[in-house]
Amino acid sequence: MRYRILGGTGIEVSAHCLGAMMFGQIGNPDREECTRIVHAALDAGINFVDTADMYGYGESEEIVGAALKGRRDEVVLATKVHFPTDREQGDRNRPNRNGNSRRWIFKAVEDSLRRLQTDWIDLYQIHRPDPRTDIEETLSALTDLVRAGKIRAFGSSTFRPEEMVEAYHVANHRGLYRFRTEQPPYSILTRGIEASVLPEARRLGMGVLTWSPLAFGFLSGKYRKDAPVDMTDRRPAFAPNRFDPSLPHNAAKYEAVEKLVALAEELGCSLPQLAVAFVTAHPGVTSAILGPRTIEQLDGLLKSADLVLDDATLDRIDEIVPPGVDLYDPTGGNRVSPALAEKALRRRPLEDRAAA
Repeated sequence: MRYRILGGTGIEVSAHCLGAMMFGQIGNPDREECTRIVHAALDAGINFVDTADMYGYGESEEIVGAALKGRRDEVVLATKVHFPTDREQGDRNRPNRNGNSRRWIFKAVEDSLRRLQTDWIDLYQIHRPDPRTDIEETLSALTDLVRAGKIRAFGSSTFRPEEMVEAYHVANHRGLYRFRTEQPPYSILTRGIEASVLPEARRLGMGVLTWSPLAFGFLSGKYRKDAPVDMTDRRPAFAPNRFDPSLPHNAAKYEAVEKLVALAEELGCSLPQLAVAFVTAHPGVTSAILGPRTIEQLDGLLKSADLVLDDATLDRIDEIVPPGVDLYDPTGGNRVSPALAEKALRRRPLEDRAAA
């Protein structure tokens, strides 16, 4: 296992990070198997574990916390805050139970520490931007948590480049600690971050841990162009617009998958192994998050740790999916700027237009 420094913090993390999103009812309800997955990853040399308070409404954190008993000091532990964590759907829209405010961050971090059964969090991440909250408010709260010893460092997740830059300059101007990492989606099918997020992170001295290297399961090898897709299966049922082969916008993905399968066969590896090796080959990536649901999936993904792609192979991947190209949006539109997504920000009030 290779290790890299996380965003200038001096903290060494493995080039592969164990993601715990699939732990619990959302993916694998067998807590004993989830614990075995954690232990197998640690035994293989992974020392980096990433979860979030909203995964399973806190269940993932509970599983990770229990699994790390007796091994906490071995692990660089990361979690996130932003989304609501109430189990009851009716409570999800209650005021002050989500977002990036000081009030919610201070409440959420205590809940995460309790579920994780730890006194500190190594990397505390803001799961998504919050246009309702001034970034200075968020950075100030996180700085106070570092000074209080509750977290060691903090980062962002799925921030746009301009948001990363704004946070950096606000921190410098106000004498606050800054985001040390960014966690964007990245895979062979979603290469958009190569154009701006990865170069900007490098300029700002931020580490990068990427999520969804298998492109929401599209690079698992399970979904093929000429094979029927079971739209009741877990992933297609969750996001049918991403998998339905009859939809024109999915055609390019299926075509790319067929070419990548052929390339993997030539290399003597699986498609998932090729996908993960591609992500870690980028010099701007610190660690690639693996999100196995079963121990078998983990075993398969770990084989990518020994796979090194040469320039000729990377050139062939560039021919299949050009650099900087997204064949789909893994965030479901969450990366779209509010200036584009919110009509009210693009249109003057009707009375002003009439007066003009």
